[in-house]
Amino acid sequence: MTLDLSPAPGAAPPARRIARHARTEALLLARNGEQLLLAAVIPAATLVGGAIAGPRLGIGLGALAPSVLALAIWSTAFTSCAIATGFDRRYQVLERLAASPLRRSGLVAGKAAAIVIIVLAQVALLAAVAALLGWRPALAPAAACSAALAVLAAVCAFVAGALILAGTLRAELTLACANLLYLAGLFAGILPVGGAGWLGAVRWLPTGALGEALRAAGAGHPDWLAVATLVAWAIVLTMIARRVFRWTS
Repeated sequence: MTLDLSPAPGAAPPARRIARHARTEALLLARNGEQLLLAAVIPAATLVGGAIAGPRLGIGLGALAPSVLALAIWSTAFTSCAIATGFDRRYQVLERLAASPLRRSGLVAGKAAAIVIIVLAQVALLAAVAALLGWRPALAPAAACSAALAVLAAVCAFVAGALILAGTLRAELTLACANLLYLAGLFAGILPVGGAGWLGAVRWLPTGALGEALRAAGAGHPDWLAVATLVAWAIVLTMIARRVFRWTS
């Protein structure tokens, strides 16, 4: 005689666990007022305000729109990720999820997938707003490829930087530093401010490289140097994050 113990409780398959965790992380980010402010409200307001005042400052929509896209990616992949991870670490959420069937690798994969989802939604929303304002990018195939690679490398670099911050500092200090770095990033290549010489200096930063890559792609030509700079930052910051990130506070 055999016992039928169905439905046989157990962990879901790894792909389903990661997908569900990514959905949860994305919903938590979308429902958080501060994160929503950083992810959508501030970039959209910058885009609309810049479209109105930009011509007086010598900044056209062709440079402003890709810069705002870079701002949205910076806000989500670095600032929001650092703050959320810092407080998850403080309240031992990371430790408990890492001990669940999700495991550490699934936890990281789920967070990464959630950030990619939010970034794609941001890019779609802001590109639509920019198009309504009159933005018409000249995206050649090579330029579009370089933009996609730049965004991918930038997300990796920004998330790694966020994990370095959140995994080594206390949550309150992470919050303060992430917001300060967010503001610093605006003037370190994300927005097209300053002279050519100043931009030449900051283009070696990940924020500067992303801004330059997207502005060049919007003009119809790729900036492979900026893409290579972002890839190098992504590799270096990921290696540092693997060594210094602590799961418990």
